Amino acid sequence: MNRFKTSKFKNTTPKIAKKDEWINNVRAGSFASQGNHIKASSKLVAFNTEQAGGGMLGLSSVQPDSDGQRAVTQISCHSDLVTDMDFSPFDDSLLATCSVDETVKLWRLCDLAQEQSSSPELTLRPGQGRLELVLFHPTSSGLLAVGTTKSAQIWDTNCQEAPLAVLEQHGDQVQSLGWKLDGSLLASSCKSAKSLQSNKDSRILWTKDDLLLTTGFDMMRSREARLWDSRKLTSSLGSVSLGTSSGTLIPLFDEDTGLLLLAGMGNTGIDCFEVSSSEPFLSQVSHCLTDTSTKGVALVPKLALDVMSCEVVRVLQLTDSCILPISYQVPRKNSGHEFHDDLYPDTVGTTPAMSAEEWWKGGNKQVERVSLHPDKRPKQKAAPAKQTPAKKEVASGGSKEDQARDCSTSSSPLSTPSSSAAPSRSPSSTSGLSSGFVPSPSPSQSAKAFQNLMGPTSKFRHIQGTVMHRDTHITNIRGLNLTTPGECDGFCVNRQRVAVPLAISGGQIAIFERSQPGKLPDTALPTIQNSVNVADFAWDPFDTHRLAVAGDDAKIRVWQVPEGGLKETLTEPKIIMQGHTEKIYSITFHPLASGLLVSSSYDLTVRLWNLETGKQVKVLDGHQDQVFGMAWSPDGKLLATVCKDGKVRIYDPRKSTSPVQEGPGPEGHRGARVVWVCDGKYLLVSGFDSRSERGLYLYSASSLSSGAVSSVPVNVSPSTLIPYYDPDTSVVILTGKGDTRVYIYEIVPEDPYFIECSSFNSPEPHKGLAFLPKTECNVRDVEVAVGLMLTKTTIEPVAFKVPRVKKEFFQDDVYSDTAVWWEPALTGSAWLSGSNGQHKKISLKPKDMTPVSEAPKEAPVRKYLPSSVYLEEKTDEQKKDELLNAMVAKLGNMDDPLPQESYEGVDEDEWDD
Repeated sequence: MNRFKTSKFKNTTPKIAKKDEWINNVRAGSFASQGNHIKASSKLVAFNTEQAGGGMLGLSSVQPDSDGQRAVTQISCHSDLVTDMDFSPFDDSLLATCSVDETVKLWRLCDLAQEQSSSPELTLRPGQGRLELVLFHPTSSGLLAVGTTKSAQIWDTNCQEAPLAVLEQHGDQVQSLGWKLDGSLLASSCKSAKSLQSNKDSRILWTKDDLLLTTGFDMMRSREARLWDSRKLTSSLGSVSLGTSSGTLIPLFDEDTGLLLLAGMGNTGIDCFEVSSSEPFLSQVSHCLTDTSTKGVALVPKLALDVMSCEVVRVLQLTDSCILPISYQVPRKNSGHEFHDDLYPDTVGTTPAMSAEEWWKGGNKQVERVSLHPDKRPKQKAAPAKQTPAKKEVASGGSKEDQARDCSTSSSPLSTPSSSAAPSRSPSSTSGLSSGFVPSPSPSQSAKAFQNLMGPTSKFRHIQGTVMHRDTHITNIRGLNLTTPGECDGFCVNRQRVAVPLAISGGQIAIFERSQPGKLPDTALPTIQNSVNVADFAWDPFDTHRLAVAGDDAKIRVWQVPEGGLKETLTEPKIIMQGHTEKIYSITFHPLASGLLVSSSYDLTVRLWNLETGKQVKVLDGHQDQVFGMAWSPDGKLLATVCKDGKVRIYDPRKSTSPVQEGPGPEGHRGARVVWVCDGKYLLVSGFDSRSERGLYLYSASSLSSGAVSSVPVNVSPSTLIPYYDPDTSVVILTGKGDTRVYIYEIVPEDPYFIECSSFNSPEPHKGLAFLPKTECNVRDVEVAVGLMLTKTTIEPVAFKVPRVKKEFFQDDVYSDTAVWWEPALTGSAWLSGSNGQHKKISLKPKDMTPVSEAPKEAPVRKYLPSSVYLEEKTDEQKKDELLNAMVAKLGNMDDPLPQESYEGVDEDEWDD
């Protein structure tokens, strides 16, 4: 007997979309996390991307636009890998994400034609380390299940301080979470679970009739799926084996049809089964084979399906470079012309049945079901939103109106509309638009409105780090010293050469010429023999041949590298400066005055040296513990320090040896760095909090005692973040020795102070990152910073670029005149005597390039929308008035002269009688 005979879905056939319907420009990457790497709502698709080390998500639309295309954009979500994501079942634009950075964030997404918000609506901090899973509740609004490493938590987003519940600790890693379809129970699978014969990469989900489905591996390493009665978990009801493979088996289930889809990570096949509560429990329906391996899979919600074509399920397969829509259709006569109601029972709607609080108190209401018949679907309306006056200003701006409405939020971060439809437009907002196009607001109004709506945005948000061609690398570096002190940057560079410490006795330093890239010989290289271990070293910013080296013997040696680089080993320094009584921490040159150097030491003093005389000229006191970092102010008048005693201090060395200001610094004692930002108005400190989490802290330079005005957590790592600050763009680039991630922020002198930009991920841990003068940037390729990255055996140039369309123009909004900081503004003696100076500035614009601000303006493109958009919700009287006005406008003003009245006639005597 044919077991499929009674099933209406027995002939369900998978159909892979045509290539022009794929979502392209996808860079999926490979990530070690428990999520499916892709999720879909009725409108949007979110997926993991390898950009920024996985901290960014890709976004696209479920349905193609009028041209049949699907645009792809990105949103920077987290400071580390996004491990899982989920769309709200009650709001197509609400996305929850969780990450290795230990946070859960909720994002209100806009249409892809608009800039996505760089700030989440809500951030939760479960506080149990790396997060793996996040899952919305199927019936209640504002309720989230969050999977930490070994437990699960239930969160009500209206009570953000603590979770509603922390479930029993698992014995091993939590690998999957699944809400029962009615929302009454939560199931989890664990790496040490005994329900499967093998505990590797298991997944769990609820099907119908209290049945649980698990996937994993049997004892023979064959992938399998098992069906269980949740009321009796002693033995499974049935199972299917899908062959041997190392890829995790991801299950997807459609409640309305009972169809189960199984896709293996790294495999090309997707199997479809029908689930039944009686034998046979799992009946195979189809097997779909694609050309590319699976990186993730997601189901498209039922309300987005093409029901007139008998489409019952749609799967999105994430691959390395694209997303393939796969449609499962039931072959029927009159397909495309008739709605087959036997295939489409009423499906779960988009109105929550209850609030999180009601559910927590024992509520068991179910979401109201809606018909999928095109003529019976409820009319979709926009969510009522509490708009601020700023947002109302956006609504009056035409094309920004949609943005304001789509992205507006109510008082609760998870308040959901009664429908997931596109927002409707009121008659007042469309007055004067009967011609069918949306006028654009003025640039100033648009910018102001957008900032009011979304907060400050950054033109550097999508900055991209790129390792330059291998021809520019210096390779085959041998014997690199990987244990330099935390106060040392690891290596230092100038425009001509690189200094790298070697793990050879005598504190030797190798010097490499940037003009001579390539593979170094296997033979010994000439070096600088410092005679003692190197504590820190720095190039003189005004002399590319002069290198200052601080040693363990409390001495500072100044070396002069000959023209053309080292040809032989140097053993005698030009100057030896001695004054500290204990080992030196770090050294820093003065940014404006030539021949001035400042050093800090275990003797708890900071000393200022004049290289021209080789003598110390100032001794600064006041530190009670190790000095972590020092930085001169941009005008060269003040010196800031951050200390292990928990204080940030500012000195005016020419006036006092004691600090003129001090205030509380980071609580952690593992290390810190300091740099002046925002024209010297603020101090940026990278350090650690009391839980050893790395963070950034911003202090007002005029009020250190008030503490940090803002801070942002970064991640957990033992190495101190070393900052490089570009005063031209106010962008700070940070990384630690041994990291693979480079973090980028724009610093603004107002709330929110930190604007996170895309980060850069190196293929292997780097040992340092140092930056070159701004003149080394290729402005034709919109490079805003160029650094050299030190690895175990190579030095690789990295360019940080801002993506721009019109690269043929000089981007003058990105490149302001830059300071000539490689030339001194005054001598050290002049500065010590009380003189001040400032650097000259030069333009980076090539002579043959035109500034983009002077580029020819393109004619504005009218954005047409269907007339139905403007006619709905209007009264008959309004429609008549608009129609009459349009007719009058087309006919013209009756008082205007007729065209023939302007024609010249002939004289009267020229007429024939």
